[in-house]
Amino acid sequence: MGSGLNLTPLPAFADNYIWMLDNGREALVVDPGDAAPVLQALGERSLSLAGILVTHHHSDHVGGLAELRPHLRGAVYGPARENIPAPYEPLVAGDEATLLGLRFKVIEVPGHTAGHIAYFHASTEVAPLLFCGDTLFSAGCGRLFEGTPEQMHASLATLAALPGETRVCCAHEYTLANLRFARHVEPGNAALRAHEAWARMQRERELPTLPSTIAVERAINPFLRAHEPEVARSAHGHQSETPPDNPVAVFATLRQWKNEFK
Repeated sequence: MGSGLNLTPLPAFADNYIWMLDNGREALVVDPGDAAPVLQALGERSLSLAGILVTHHHSDHVGGLAELRPHLRGAVYGPARENIPAPYEPLVAGDEATLLGLRFKVIEVPGHTAGHIAYFHASTEVAPLLFCGDTLFSAGCGRLFEGTPEQMHASLATLAALPGETRVCCAHEYTLANLRFARHVEPGNAALRAHEAWARMQRERELPTLPSTIAVERAINPFLRAHEPEVARSAHGHQSETPPDNPVAVFATLRQWKNEFK
């Protein structure tokens, strides 16, 4: 990824990614739900673990913390408004975590969980970097387990406003399933069809579809496109009570529709 840094999605469980960023000597990891892939990668690359970033409290994002702590030479950072296994450094919007010489700004993105946060590194040398947990997926977004449609819509709008070249490091390989739904919602979207063909080839080669970019997500992700006429018409057609001129209502209908989509 340039500047001597390596960005690697470490597969875990059925479809999780634990993101690792390293400089050849030290590494940080994001949302280590399972310690085993992290320890294996650290050992294979002779890396020390300099820090851990946590976006939210779900077990598939924090389950490996206890096993990793003896190997950790820095801190665990996580959302102040969630119950993360202690000890950790609690963070709120506007705080920063500095690891590997990089400053990661904290963005609060409630919706999937009440206190979910994301980490943004605004690099001037390489493309900016976003670790967004389960808030933003490629062509999708997280389920609303604790937050409201209004919160999630606002959170996604905040992320969509980041620079287009920002690399979007999501925590799950949900892309093909999300694209199938997105194509159903917005069949006239040529960029979406092209991206689906690319993503299918990636998965056939057993390669990840991530990281995405903010620019790609603006073009293909229906949850960032609730203001687009075709998306709004589809939501209204699915649920006639949905006012097509209300993006939050359109988003809420899309999220419920996706929950039930087969």
